Amino acid sequence: MKISKKIEQAAKEDKVWWSFEYFPPRTAQGLQNLLDRIERMRALGPEFIDITWNAGGRTSDLTSELVKTCQSLIGIETCMHLTCTNMPKEKVDVALRDAKQHGCRNVLALRGDPPAGSDEWEAVADGFQHGIDLVRYIRQEHGDHFDIAVAGFPQHQLLPPDELALEIRYLKEKIDAGVNFIFTQMFYDVELFIAWVKSVRAAGITIPIVPGIMPIQTWNGFQRATSLAKTHIPQTFKDALEPHKNNDEKVREIGTKLVAEMCRRILAEPLGIRGLHFYTMNLERGTRMLLEELNLVPRVETIKPLPWRQSLTPARRSETIRPIFWANRTKSYLSRTENWDEYPNGRFGDSRSPAYGELDGYGVWIKQTKEDALKLWGHPTAFSDIAGLFERFCRRQLSALPWSDQELLTETSVIADQLATMNSLGFLTINSQPAVNGVRSDDKTFGWGPSNGYVYQKAYLEFFVSPELLDVLIPHIERDHSITYYVINKRGDLRTNTTSDGPNAVTWGVFPGKEIVQPTIVEAISFMAWKDEAYELGQQWANLYEAGSPSRKLIADLMDNALLVNVVHNDYKNPDAIFEPFLRAGAEFSAPKQNGHAVHANGHTA
Repeated sequence: MKISKKIEQAAKEDKVWWSFEYFPPRTAQGLQNLLDRIERMRALGPEFIDITWNAGGRTSDLTSELVKTCQSLIGIETCMHLTCTNMPKEKVDVALRDAKQHGCRNVLALRGDPPAGSDEWEAVADGFQHGIDLVRYIRQEHGDHFDIAVAGFPQHQLLPPDELALEIRYLKEKIDAGVNFIFTQMFYDVELFIAWVKSVRAAGITIPIVPGIMPIQTWNGFQRATSLAKTHIPQTFKDALEPHKNNDEKVREIGTKLVAEMCRRILAEPLGIRGLHFYTMNLERGTRMLLEELNLVPRVETIKPLPWRQSLTPARRSETIRPIFWANRTKSYLSRTENWDEYPNGRFGDSRSPAYGELDGYGVWIKQTKEDALKLWGHPTAFSDIAGLFERFCRRQLSALPWSDQELLTETSVIADQLATMNSLGFLTINSQPAVNGVRSDDKTFGWGPSNGYVYQKAYLEFFVSPELLDVLIPHIERDHSITYYVINKRGDLRTNTTSDGPNAVTWGVFPGKEIVQPTIVEAISFMAWKDEAYELGQQWANLYEAGSPSRKLIADLMDNALLVNVVHNDYKNPDAIFEPFLRAGAEFSAPKQNGHAVHANGHTA
């Protein structure tokens, strides 16, 4: 959605909104950490985010990748910066084409700073001289597809009257060329900002103005940022902050209150401004503290459109079905299916498509660095050590496993004790969901979809298990005719007790005036594709350890021999039934043996 439409909607509802700015880091690990942070900060309720473009486009590929990931994986509206510095038309065309392909509808057009090592700004051959030239080119080439923003400079209010009038005239020319809204440079003098807004309005500029707010993180950071931008600092800020310049915590505490008071003043003035744009500097705490000080509680999404987060890229906006196997590996699934030719209606279709992505198309990797992984998972030397890690994960005592990028989902916590028990018995669970029987669609834990609906889930379990323990489990499973299962080994040999080739819906919703929606399914072909990834992640875990080490041998042997199994209990009215075969099989498998037979508690042998 265009940002101007979001601003317009907020104005109609008289609702205060906010947004965040991030910049592309310089390293791959920094990029992954930033994506994790953006994902967390999404819970702070930003209306949109924007991603900067380094002078000269040095990080342009990273900017494009960040925009793509935020639109498709995180599902948050994203604005892309675009500068004239070192940017010939050809490079601008590529950037805009990629943005359009990723579903990005918003661009901040800037002249930009001189590239590193240059004091003077100059246009490149076949490039753009001024920001207005870039605005005109975008409009010429792409019509009204993009909302275009430009920068505004409250500091201009300090210029002599003639120079101020000239700067505002330049701004008005950009607006007339097709600009939709203005982001301001950061400022700390609220009187200066208010006076500048009034000057801009007096010149006939009526489009939205979004004030740029920079949280005060540390004294040195505050000094550096304000001196670089030549930002005017009110004496009240200096008097309050300077005595504590060697105490970062105190500076942040006082700075938060000062900036919050400035924001309150902006929102209270009759300027028609209801939004704040936070320059996060890729930091979370300062922005969070400021929002809390302003009592801007995130608007909780009480109803999710689907149980998984929707992508905002054009090809996936109407996607309504996904296989459950990638529930904890969303980015992997999106990458793998990016070029499917079975998406005419945004539906899952037939995964036998020749366009179904191969593993090598994007690579499989564990998110953690080697150092972080070893801190998390230690050096297991026995199967019980591995089972203990899985058990701790289910009890929220461990933040990740190779098969799960994030902590246990809230809904999965409902069955955390049962999952922990399963792992202690030797069933290494990597995916699951509890049974749900007609919970309202506005339920905080399980709800999704339109209001006044009801949602359902079949209990689902996916796990690695030894062949010996599986042999004990299968007879117990097959006594319950409501259970269907798939078993596959590393070679790809598949067996199942289901007679249907079609998908089994394991999540669905019933809503007024709407067909039943079935957004999560289990089916054989995609399970076979997921198998490759599941085993590869285990092998990568093994490879984190030195060759010949006990830990590497233990995990590699486990991946070579264990079977991957998924189980669906089709009676969603009986939430505990799916666990009963595992408890019985686990007890039987661990019972003392006599003459090759298990001895039961009553003394009989089996």
